[in-house]
Amino acid sequence: MLARSWDIRMSERRAKAVVGRGRHLEEDIVLAKPRTFMNNSGEGVRYLLDRFGVKPSELIIVYDDIHLAVGRLRIRPQGSDGGHNGIRSIIAAVQTVAFPRIRVGIGRPSASGDGQVAHVLGRFSDDEVPLIADGVQRVVQALDCLLEENIDAAMNCYNREV
Repeated sequence: MLARSWDIRMSERRAKAVVGRGRHLEEDIVLAKPRTFMNNSGEGVRYLLDRFGVKPSELIIVYDDIHLAVGRLRIRPQGSDGGHNGIRSIIAAVQTVAFPRIRVGIGRPSASGDGQVAHVLGRFSDDEVPLIADGVQRVVQALDCLLEENIDAAMNCYNREV
């Protein structure tokens, strides 16, 4: 959705990521979709930092989080991995926790469900589909806000309950 909204073609297929480059809001933008397993996300991020000569603070990582309600956003300028293996891998690869991130809630697995892995990899329920669709749309808006203003403005606007 982000690539479509910003008219950036995701056309470069590399070993560690699918990459699209373009401009948005007067900024040079590189969008990347990892091709590694989530637990090895740091490999792809390290590759991108080296390839494009950017610092970790110039990244914005968008990822799912079971600790947030479906569709809820949480934007932070830095922080721990919070138990997320992909973020743990990125922190290890870039040797810092100082990179901005946007967490998108996918909710917790139900007590009677198949467990965390099945929940994360599974489909959203009919009731959750509109919530996650709204959350993804709000990620695009939050990134626009972050680029137009700054991370504090994005946090003030998008960390609120919806």
